[in-house]
Amino acid sequence: MKHTEIASELFSKRYYCSQAVLAAFAEELGMTKEQALRVGACFGGGMCKAEVCGACTGALMALGLKYGMCEDGDYESQQRANSYAVRFLDEFAKQNGSYICRELLDCDIATDEGKAYARAKGLFATECPKMIESAVLIAEKLINE
Repeated sequence: MKHTEIASELFSKRYYCSQAVLAAFAEELGMTKEQALRVGACFGGGMCKAEVCGACTGALMALGLKYGMCEDGDYESQQRANSYAVRFLDEFAKQNGSYICRELLDCDIATDEGKAYARAKGLFATECPKMIESAVLIAEKLINE
């Protein structure tokens, strides 16, 4: 199953975008699906504040698993991970206009009014899957470099 299919299936089961994206890469990056779903649980909806898109945070966590610093003093890995994070966010913004949830959805889902608006307009069903696919494809490219 492709990463995009895994993420899409998880999102359709009402997991957050952050969980779906991270879990799509988890096992090949040394994390179980359950661990990924737990780690990504508080990052959906722009960290529940309509900030950085959860699909992006899930992808950034996957990039961290691949490239992140995990040994004291390994600043080369730290810089490499930072570089991948910036490249990811720049490409995501280029493709989607932003990486900020409230800008992508054109409403603030951190508020009850914003959530109601997003539901009424079907944004979680139409826009979020596009962001998830975009995040997965960009992350996939960077992970495979």
